[in-house]
Amino acid sequence: MQDKTIAELLKSEPGHHEITVRGWVRSFRSNRFIALNDGSTINTLQCVVDFENFDEEVLKKVTVGAAIEVSGLLVESQGQGQTVEIQVSKLTVLGEANPEDVKLTILSPKRHSLETLREQAHLRIRTNTFGAVMRTRSKLAFAVHEYFQKNGFNYMHSPIITGSDAEGAGEMFRVSALDAKNPPLDESGNINYKEDFFEKETNLTVSGQLEAETYAMALGKVYTFGPTFRAENSNTSRHLAEFWMIEPEVAFNDLDANMDLAEDFIKYVINYALENCADDLEFLENRLLEEEKSKPQDERSEMKLREKLSFILENNFKRVSYTEAIDILKRSKPNQKKKFKYLIEEWGADLQSEHERFLVEKHFKCPVILFDYPANIKSFYMRLNDDGKTVRAMDVLFPGIGEIVGGSQREERYDVLLEKMKAMNIDAKELYWYLDLRKFGTAVHSGFGLGFERLVQFTTGMGNIRDVIPYPRTPGNAEF
Repeated sequence: MQDKTIAELLKSEPGHHEITVRGWVRSFRSNRFIALNDGSTINTLQCVVDFENFDEEVLKKVTVGAAIEVSGLLVESQGQGQTVEIQVSKLTVLGEANPEDVKLTILSPKRHSLETLREQAHLRIRTNTFGAVMRTRSKLAFAVHEYFQKNGFNYMHSPIITGSDAEGAGEMFRVSALDAKNPPLDESGNINYKEDFFEKETNLTVSGQLEAETYAMALGKVYTFGPTFRAENSNTSRHLAEFWMIEPEVAFNDLDANMDLAEDFIKYVINYALENCADDLEFLENRLLEEEKSKPQDERSEMKLREKLSFILENNFKRVSYTEAIDILKRSKPNQKKKFKYLIEEWGADLQSEHERFLVEKHFKCPVILFDYPANIKSFYMRLNDDGKTVRAMDVLFPGIGEIVGGSQREERYDVLLEKMKAMNIDAKELYWYLDLRKFGTAVHSGFGLGFERLVQFTTGMGNIRDVIPYPRTPGNAEF
């Protein structure tokens, strides 16, 4: 007797040996045909029951959502839609599912909105849509590690609890062991963090970049891939409180090399998904096509999902300076006709998603890398250019999503970095270790950050970023 997944069985040749498979019932037709799924693939395996040879009371328990185990011969299928099926010789119900209870959930075999699925996040992975998304997410995560390991990077874990605000945003979750109702106070009446666990104010990290730089200055090429947190109270389709960040950091790499790395990495993982998630991507593409039928023609995507992914692979990323991009946007019809929500009026404006998408989808019609941003809208650690006004920063822009990667060449000059920190009121004592990197063998280095969920969102075509995470946490709802 052999135990195999349904994904493996569907690729197998019919045989005369008995196999056993376990899964959840998707449907049971005519008291004879069970559609079984075990999560290994979006497809189901047809299990054919000779109901005259089975206890009627057992068959009554074979309902949608029930967990069962079947054994039998894998034979050539007599019906359409599958090449093999199981002639069931033994059937065991491992876990029942009351049909009346199932009717009240998203397990009921009918179409549900994504909003409804989010309301039952603990069950939504059992649906075709979220099974496809999560299998694709898993393959993409593997591809991330595979790419960096193949290219000589060392994987490191940056701290989740930290005393530094890497980006200067201030939107962080506090971590404290103090009594929230009666915290100790200092002489000024402020909370005395000297009495806290770490003897200082600490938070959940927004980035592992600063710590990754310390490793890059010793190991050369490193990357982090772990959880990061933002306390920005923004309940939109683009924001998450908890997400995973991919952050490579490379010694002796300038901004040009950083752009090369970002493009090569993205193309690798997307190609991996196309090669290893074919069935799931086909399903997600068809789901999108059905969804778009209800939209006006001008709001529908110009490319199908897999065409969009292939588009990334087949096109070189266009590299454009921020200054050139601003000039294009100022002269664009949407800006001149005041159709942008945020009008571009002068150099130094912080670009919004609508501007980024215009550049990618309408103007250049290919992925775009913007570089050399105004220093005053970027973080303190970015390398200042000779003009004193711009920094060696970059953003990678994709169709349908806008920015997907943000990175920079890091400021390696001790005196320049110290002045920038003073100008931004960043405590040099708190980041003495970061400044030390510029004192002992300073070198050009660069890196970028890519929100993993953004990558999954683009690859699967899901419009809301909460539909690519296991549990869609929102403000006021920490569990799901």
